[in-house]
Amino acid sequence: MSETWTQAAVIFIVVVGTVLLLTLIGLSVTGIKMYREDKRQSAHSIRRNYPIIGRFRYIFEHLGEFFRQYFFAMDREEMPFNRAQRAWVYRAAKNVNNTVAFGSTRDISKPGTYYFLNCPFPTLEKDAAQTQPMRIGTHCRTPYDAPSFFNISAMSFGALSKPAVQALSEGAAKAGCWLNTGEGGLSKYHLAGGGDIVFQIGTAKYGVRDEQGNLDDEKLRALADLKQVKMFEIKLSQGAKPGKGGILPAEKVTAEIAKIRGIPEGVASISPNRHPDIGCIDTLLDFVAHVREVTGKPVGFKLVLGTTSWLKEFCERVTARGVESAPDFITLDSSDGGTGAAPMPLMDSVGLPLRDSLPLLVNQLIRYQLRDRVRVIASGKLINPTEVAAAICMGADFVTSARGFLFGLGCIQALQCNKNTCPTGITTHNPRLQQGLVSDVKATRIAHYHKNLVHEIESIAHSCGVAEPRLLNREHAAVVVDGGAVALNLLYPETSRRLKPEIMEKGN
Repeated sequence: MSETWTQAAVIFIVVVGTVLLLTLIGLSVTGIKMYREDKRQSAHSIRRNYPIIGRFRYIFEHLGEFFRQYFFAMDREEMPFNRAQRAWVYRAAKNVNNTVAFGSTRDISKPGTYYFLNCPFPTLEKDAAQTQPMRIGTHCRTPYDAPSFFNISAMSFGALSKPAVQALSEGAAKAGCWLNTGEGGLSKYHLAGGGDIVFQIGTAKYGVRDEQGNLDDEKLRALADLKQVKMFEIKLSQGAKPGKGGILPAEKVTAEIAKIRGIPEGVASISPNRHPDIGCIDTLLDFVAHVREVTGKPVGFKLVLGTTSWLKEFCERVTARGVESAPDFITLDSSDGGTGAAPMPLMDSVGLPLRDSLPLLVNQLIRYQLRDRVRVIASGKLINPTEVAAAICMGADFVTSARGFLFGLGCIQALQCNKNTCPTGITTHNPRLQQGLVSDVKATRIAHYHKNLVHEIESIAHSCGVAEPRLLNREHAAVVVDGGAVALNLLYPETSRRLKPEIMEKGN
């Protein structure tokens, strides 16, 4: 009897062992196949960088739609961008169905929420108009007829990786919008797509500085000779850190980046907190005039608005010096903007958000009859159609976005931008992580994101009864304040005058 049980036990162990061995072999073969598949595919950066394990992210993301109602509700709660905002960009970039079901998850009673005031007789598709290029730089030798009202905001090579910059460049060319270099200088990756470039002059003047850090007119002129470089933007401040210069950690200052910026390799790149040669309104206007004279191209400046008393003096000085002395554009950044490294107190607590500063700036330009001379570019956390359309209603001629296009590249909001460990390869110079980002694939997504966002804003415009987005004004939107929603033209009671469409077409 015992011998029979022993034989049965041996047979059982052999069978079980065989099954486990075959299972292990099967799993190994499947794992190897999945590993190779993930490494070869180019659509998903996470799976490419983290084969097999990376698949769990997409599984959990899908299952979350069904389980989050039981455990948590974060569609509209996560910061700095919530799940609903990111999901819209992901779908737009992939050019897939972007409709939602069962009603909005947006809290429509929350102060700061925008509404658009639809009319009873919306614009028919046959009556819709194509947004025309708008001219920037009516008082310079080579003005720029900017084709799109939605463009890529300033992000430097250094803060971003080579494949990320290249994908943005190629995507911008496909979309027909401009790409701002950020303060890190112009690289070959910015030029790769052949599209329009806005060169930013930061406080350290990277790319156009001499050995002492002063502006080098010869380098400036050489950049202006490039046909792709359309405008020059002088950065006074940015949303992430108003009153402090750019910060690029030492581990990100590679030999290539150091050469482009004109700084030592492997040493942290810390820009001055302002331009040493710009200390008042007159020296700012002098600097604008000098760069415009050297380059012959449109010149403006970027800032976060804090104190507003200087705006009146600024407009008075421009008027006194002559309208030709005005900057060709002003880029207004929001205090909640910023993709890179910054001290938390500055990122959290300094500067005005765009919803408050934009109408103040536009109103002052109107008051001093400078509105048609100075183009207004709005920037800062504008990644979805609602925010972009609201900025246009408040008076922006153009809108730029950085983080919207980062999500288009595949950013998962891992909050590693200030380190060298970005899992999607966007903000790292680690070659192993960069290989996850295939630039030609992501360039197509950038173009899709741009196209779909513009299309959605056109839909908002048509709902409000106008033929195209630039005809939107403050009468077409309202914002929730304590006590209810108030139309923007009542909250900010100043004529929101727009150039006539025929003037925009001619670029005058």
